[in-house]
Amino acid sequence: MASRSAQGDGPTSSRWDGGEEKADFNAKRKKKVAEIHQALNSDPTDVAALRRMAISEGGLLTDEIRRKVWPKLLNVNTNDPSPVSGENLRQMSKDYQQVLLDVRRSLRRFPPGMPEEQREGLQEELIDIILIILERNPQLHYYQGYHDIVVTFLLVVGERLATSLVEKLSTHHLRDFMDPTMDNTKHILNYLMPIIDQVNPELHDFMQSAEVGTIFALSWLITWFGHVLSDFRHVVRLYDFFLACHPLMPIYFAAVIVLYREQEVLDCDCDMASVHHLLSQIPQDLPYETLISRAGDLFVQFPPSELAREAAAQQRAEKTAASTFKDFELASAQQRPDMVLRQRFRGLLRPEERTKDVLTKPRTNRFVKLAVMGLTVALGAAALAVVKSALEWAPKFQLQLFP
Repeated sequence: MASRSAQGDGPTSSRWDGGEEKADFNAKRKKKVAEIHQALNSDPTDVAALRRMAISEGGLLTDEIRRKVWPKLLNVNTNDPSPVSGENLRQMSKDYQQVLLDVRRSLRRFPPGMPEEQREGLQEELIDIILIILERNPQLHYYQGYHDIVVTFLLVVGERLATSLVEKLSTHHLRDFMDPTMDNTKHILNYLMPIIDQVNPELHDFMQSAEVGTIFALSWLITWFGHVLSDFRHVVRLYDFFLACHPLMPIYFAAVIVLYREQEVLDCDCDMASVHHLLSQIPQDLPYETLISRAGDLFVQFPPSELAREAAAQQRAEKTAASTFKDFELASAQQRPDMVLRQRFRGLLRPEERTKDVLTKPRTNRFVKLAVMGLTVALGAAALAVVKSALEWAPKFQLQLFP
């Protein structure tokens, strides 16, 4: 699936790809590269600025930059020794056979034209990374699709660093997907329909009438879209975005994809099979930069804490990703996102003011504020609160940046 011939080094929006004058494009790119290196060379590293660069148009631009910035976003010290496995890891692992099958099926995730010997070597490294992480973290449970995330890191940063980065990611952003059951994964998926309902009640009601559910978005969520996008440039662009944001940002991005395809959905027959078939076939020519901006707007207007509070009215605590991070710990202490839908159906929640038109206008400036809200009080209270939360969802040392 991942076309590494492009090396992930080109930004994904039309403006970055040459829609503007070449000189203007080069100047913008050069300026952003300089800002990224300035943030990297700051003492201490300016993680907030790196997050802003990862979120803003074009993301981190090149894999060379990603190799430097991704560890900072995950608070991984690249000088630390790489995790190593015990003896006979493959023989001892209960997950080896399933991992082996999944990795063997992952041919399309490697660059077209890659020599077979090189690709087979990378597949062996992929197996080892997964098994090492599972061995070191027995509380984590392998799921099909996990390898799609691991291979993205392997192709960008190499085996040694990928092991450290994915281990940190697995105990934070991906933690809910690695429970013994899919209960928490289902709960996260259940954020999708309430988000859509806030923005487009007509689309929400149509999907509910079709009884399509949210399973069409499962592979999007648990692979961070790595399994469903054919262009590796788009995959790593989304990884830049997700690594810099709140762990639940992928479900917001899933929501904006559905909202973007509103007319296609409404033109479908209103039955589960038709709508599921349409939505499960994700278009490859999505306007990624626009959707990233809109996902940021959705997060600003309908943060997870609001959904968690609605759910908390009816259910006791469920340990999800939201409850493992400081900013939303209290708000999500009784989180059961599936109850949001149940409450709506039963009419237990007060009617909320509809904001259908609020996301239809360009919101680029506001989205840039999403990344820098912790740095300036000039952004306004709402933006400041949300960007601060995005930073505070980072691993622990980064929480100390903004008291």
